[in-house]
Amino acid sequence: MAAAAAALAAAEPPPAMPQAAGAGGPAARRDFYWLRSFLAGGIAGCCAKTTVAPLDRVKVLLQAHNHHYRHLGVFSTLRAVPKKEGYLGLYKGNGAMMIRIFPYGAIQFMAFEQYKTLITTKLGVSGHVHRLMAGSMAGMTAVICTYPLDMVRVRLAFQVKGEHTYTGIIHAFKMIYAKEGGFLGFYRGLMPTILGMAPYAGVSFFTFGTLKSVGLSYAPTLLGRPSSDNPNVLVLKTHINLLCGGVAGAIAQTISYPFDVTRRRMQLGTVLPEFEKCLTMRETMKYVYGHHGIRKGLYRGLSLNYIRCVPSQAVAFTTYELMKQFFHLN
Repeated sequence: MAAAAAALAAAEPPPAMPQAAGAGGPAARRDFYWLRSFLAGGIAGCCAKTTVAPLDRVKVLLQAHNHHYRHLGVFSTLRAVPKKEGYLGLYKGNGAMMIRIFPYGAIQFMAFEQYKTLITTKLGVSGHVHRLMAGSMAGMTAVICTYPLDMVRVRLAFQVKGEHTYTGIIHAFKMIYAKEGGFLGFYRGLMPTILGMAPYAGVSFFTFGTLKSVGLSYAPTLLGRPSSDNPNVLVLKTHINLLCGGVAGAIAQTISYPFDVTRRRMQLGTVLPEFEKCLTMRETMKYVYGHHGIRKGLYRGLSLNYIRCVPSQAVAFTTYELMKQFFHLN
C-alpha cells in the first residue's frame, strides 16, 4: 500500500552546501509550513499511485485469488483485464485510492518529521536508528488515519465487470457499515496492516535515509545538485533518488509482504467464499499457507510489487522534489 508515501517521508531535510563568505541564502519561509508540507506529500503520492494504478489493481486480484484471474500471472492478468472490463478496468478503485493516498502521504511525511525531531530531542536517539523508529511510527499513524478509505478501495478494486456488489465509494461505505459491524467493519485487517507497516516503513526510511546520507557525504558532486529554491542546500539527482528509493522499497517489501497478503484477504471479508476461515490474522495466514504455500500464497504477487517499485519511486521523488521547490520547503 504505501511504497511511494513511505519513500516520500524518508526524504529528510538535506544537508547544506558550504556557503561562500558574504553569500546570503533565501529568506526562511516558515509561514504555513505544515500546510505546504501536507500539499507536497499529498500531490506527489497521488501522482505516483496513479502511475502504477493498473499494477495495484492486478495485485489485489492476484493476492485474493479472484476466480476470473486466479489461473493467470501478472502480465497475463494485465492483458486479460482490458479484454474483460475495458482499459478503465485497470483503474478500478483508483478514485478511492486518490482520496486515501493524498492524506496518507501528507500525514506520513509530516508525522515522520515530527517523530524524528521528538525522538532526537526528547529521547536523545540519533544516527540511523531514529529514522527506523520515526519511520515505523509515521507509517502506523498514517495507516490508522486512512484505513477505512483503503478498505473501500480494495473492495472496489476486487470487483469484476458484471458482478458489482458496490456501485461506488459512498455505496461501499454504506454497505460495509450496515452489514459488517458498523464502524469496526472498516478496520478489518488493521492488525496485520500495523504489523506489516512497522517494519516496512521503518526499513524503507532507514535504507533510503542511510543511502542518501552516505551518498551526499562521500560523493556530493557526483550524486547531488543544488536545490533550485535554495542553492545552499544539496539534494540528490533525480536518477539517484530513483535508485535509492527502489532499493529501499524492494528490501522493505520483501520483509513485510506476507502481512500485506493477509491484510488484503481480511479487508475483502464477505466478498470471499472462504470468509469464515479468515476471521483473524492468525487464521488467515494459516489458511493461505495451508492452501497455497509460501511462494503461491504468502508471497503471491510479490514480483508485481518489485515491478511497481521503480516507476512508483521515480514519479514520487521527481514530483516531490518539484513540489518541495515550488512550496519553498528547502
